[in-house]
Amino acid sequence: MAAALDEDEIDNDDYYSLLNVRREATQDELKASYRRLCMLYHPDKHRDPELKRQAEQLFNLVHQAYEVLSDPQSRAIYDVYGKRGLEVEGWEVVERKRTPAEIREEYERLQREREERRLQQRTNPKGTISVGIDATDLFDRYEEDYEEISGGDGGGGGGLPHIEINKMHISQSIEAPLTTTDTAILSGSLSTHNGNGGGNINLALRRVTSAKGWGEVEFGAGDTHGPLFGLKIFRNLTSRCFTTAHCGMQFSSRGIRPGLTTMLARHLDKNTMGYLQWRWGTQSSMNTSIVRDTKSSHFTFAVQVNCCYAQHKCFFFCFSIIHLCCRSGFFGTVVEYGAETKISRHSILGATVSVGVPQGVSLKIKLNRASQTYFFPIHLTDQLLPSAVFYATVGPLVFYLAIQRLVIRPYVRAQQEQELEKQRESSASDIAKKKQEAEAAVMLMQESVRRIIEAEESRMGLIILNAWYGKFVTDNSRKHERARVIDVTVPLQCLVKDSKLILTEASKAGLPGFYDPCVGEEKSLKMLYQFRGVMHQCLCGDTEALRIPKQSHRIDNDS
Repeated sequence: MAAALDEDEIDNDDYYSLLNVRREATQDELKASYRRLCMLYHPDKHRDPELKRQAEQLFNLVHQAYEVLSDPQSRAIYDVYGKRGLEVEGWEVVERKRTPAEIREEYERLQREREERRLQQRTNPKGTISVGIDATDLFDRYEEDYEEISGGDGGGGGGLPHIEINKMHISQSIEAPLTTTDTAILSGSLSTHNGNGGGNINLALRRVTSAKGWGEVEFGAGDTHGPLFGLKIFRNLTSRCFTTAHCGMQFSSRGIRPGLTTMLARHLDKNTMGYLQWRWGTQSSMNTSIVRDTKSSHFTFAVQVNCCYAQHKCFFFCFSIIHLCCRSGFFGTVVEYGAETKISRHSILGATVSVGVPQGVSLKIKLNRASQTYFFPIHLTDQLLPSAVFYATVGPLVFYLAIQRLVIRPYVRAQQEQELEKQRESSASDIAKKKQEAEAAVMLMQESVRRIIEAEESRMGLIILNAWYGKFVTDNSRKHERARVIDVTVPLQCLVKDSKLILTEASKAGLPGFYDPCVGEEKSLKMLYQFRGVMHQCLCGDTEALRIPKQSHRIDNDS
């Protein structure tokens, strides 16, 4: 079945749960359940004015649910839009005479229009901030005797290590959808290194030409490279192969410098991609690479040849959040290892240690927060010092464990509790109403339950002894929490028919005589019942289907 609108528009009344039928229920199943509930809630069965009034309310609710679900057109609208979709006023609901398939098509059309409006309002900002730190004074300080000779000229002299920021880079981009096929992209960056810096700004216009490709025109200007004009094309050649081409012209005081980059990519198998790239211009090169991604690992192998005949090989292997990388070529070798972890819903924290010749030892810390990236490369030493490798490895790990325990976990727990409290406050009035309806339903069930129990006892059938619904506290570390459950023995016994109890795959909070005692929290149903004189016990989740009695629920009395 199609989803019914957004989460904030979902109706609280679930007609399927109220009638205790499947979403694929047939007309006969709907009719049988409706007749059963009508016999239970019919107002004429009650003489007490208060009970008669409560029975009338519940009877009308059951009748309304049956009327909606028994009519194909109304049922299709309810499945797509929910209860509010039946209230035509103020809604772009389709004509009632249309078929269910046409109603769903109309709903999908409205969804696409709504997504297009959202797209036009979204700028999709992306940004990167990189701060380079020179911390070589921690490990590469001069010997003490030399420092004494150099005196107090600022060379150090036994003071604190000198750590400085030697480079910084900031970039930002935004997207502005013009139409459903055209998008404008504005980006810019600023960089500084040892007191020298520069920046540039780019404007790109992208058009989706078909389902197979798009094209992009780029204009740029900067204080270091001069104006730029470029054209980029993407095209799907087959379902497993695509290509891109990017050509550009850089205008500078030395003249026009053209450039061209083409790439051909192909799916080698379900998890493996192969790439072949050729670049012509100021940095001409050719490279090929193979990338394999699975749920638990990542592997990359690349070979590059440039105009200086330098060869570069890269091996990268990743287990889950831990990765190892080795790069080698004519100009040196670098080994990198690190890990990353998700610290919140939108944040990923990672750290990588880089050890190489002649680069030395560096620590790279990266934080991804939504579409923003913060990068902190810290250069520790120009030499291969074991102490630098040790501290670069152990330091971030100890720091992360401390922050995780003292800051992140308490913050996430407080955020969850705050969201849960807001959800409870917003639904307090509705839950109070549901509670009153459930209590009224239980009172109306008493006589029917008495007759059902008598009939079940006469044939040693199914008798519900105790049943609770809500949140149970079973973890010893959470004993301070209070279990929030309600007694649903009577409502479940009322649903017993021919020594069987069948509950469908839906939240049990919508069943007659039920309500939600702990909004926003995980709930379950715990039951103790008797069948053929033998005790049985079961525990099932809120949305799990349940069919009893079962042999596996039997309680052994051997002890």
